[in-house]
Amino acid sequence: MDDAFYSDFEEELAKTLAAMRRELGRVRTGRASAALFEGVTVEYYGTQTPLNQIATIAIPEPRLVTIQAYDPNAIANIERSILKADLGLTPSNDGKLIRVPIPELSGERRKELVKQVRKTAEDFRVSVRNHRRDAIDGLKEMQKDKEITEDEVKQGQDRVQKITAEFVGRVDGFLKAKEEEIMEV
Repeated sequence: MDDAFYSDFEEELAKTLAAMRRELGRVRTGRASAALFEGVTVEYYGTQTPLNQIATIAIPEPRLVTIQAYDPNAIANIERSILKADLGLTPSNDGKLIRVPIPELSGERRKELVKQVRKTAEDFRVSVRNHRRDAIDGLKEMQKDKEITEDEVKQGQDRVQKITAEFVGRVDGFLKAKEEEIMEV
């Protein structure tokens, strides 16, 4: 049994973790973060363009995001797009710079966000388990095609399970860190 099978499996799981990290980065906590604006696109010369391609996003203070448009004519569209993105944020501009204050989260809102983050983490755990199932099915298929023996399938399943457990642990670690960040006052 070659290691390429397992490295492909780990690569798939790593992509899943990266997607989870991006997803959790979009969840608004009480702290300013450029990741909040990752999904925001702006109408720019007739094309929907990601915000980070037409402006610089900076975090000068823990509760403030500033957005400097490369083209001053795009400021109004950027402001509109932030409002439309339904992030619960209210941008203001002085003609050159957009300021987006990050308001303090209420206790109720924090609890809602923790529930949302837990659901997201569970979705990613399911995804990891689906990758495990696909890997085990691949091992069984290789046995059926007489490429590997029954003992190798057993060893492979154990190794796949071990790798899966490690990645589920990482998912749980990301979840715990995000929960702490949300509950931080």
